[in-house]
Amino acid sequence: MKITLTFIALPALLTNALAQTPTIPAPDIQIKTAVLAAPADKRDGATVYGYSDKNQFVVLRKGTNELICLADDPAQKGLSVSCYHRDLDPFMERGRILKQAGKKPAEILAMREQEVKDKKLIMPSHPSSLVSYTAKEEDFTAATGEVKDGYMRSVVYIPYATAESTGLPLKPEAPGMPWIMDPGTHRAHIMINPPVSTTAHH
Repeated sequence: MKITLTFIALPALLTNALAQTPTIPAPDIQIKTAVLAAPADKRDGATVYGYSDKNQFVVLRKGTNELICLADDPAQKGLSVSCYHRDLDPFMERGRILKQAGKKPAEILAMREQEVKDKKLIMPSHPSSLVSYTAKEEDFTAATGEVKDGYMRSVVYIPYATAESTGLPLKPEAPGMPWIMDPGTHRAHIMINPPVSTTAHH
């Protein structure tokens, strides 16, 4: 009886293991979608991080300008890519490492805050931008990189800025208006979320 159960269970285990392995799009498709978060004139020169065929996070393309773009995580539903100024890379990389280590967002905020104070982590001294581009699962074809009804939002990091130092509110006064988030911390940033198009089904 035990032997029979073992042979019945094994294919199920293999099926589960296969189901959990995400399909990694070709590098050129990853690059094509990653740079959708970049201004059109910056796309060809941006550095792109993405995923190898073994699902390892790697540099897919070395760039020539100041932008770094992150390809979509194939393990997550829908599309989520972003591009940011290269001076933010130490901050972003540290966040990725801490997230991978299982740290929660509040822990990551506290740890990076302390590391910036201790000069172990250097934030840019100038305003630096990040743009994210997202789409729902039904609006994104991973194999071809085709996207419809994508949504773009912008963030401008200004470490330790406050509502008082910028004149910005702590929440948007109207749809699409800028506001400041995490004021007074190393990751203080201006949020700019354009109104969602009524034609898009978000």
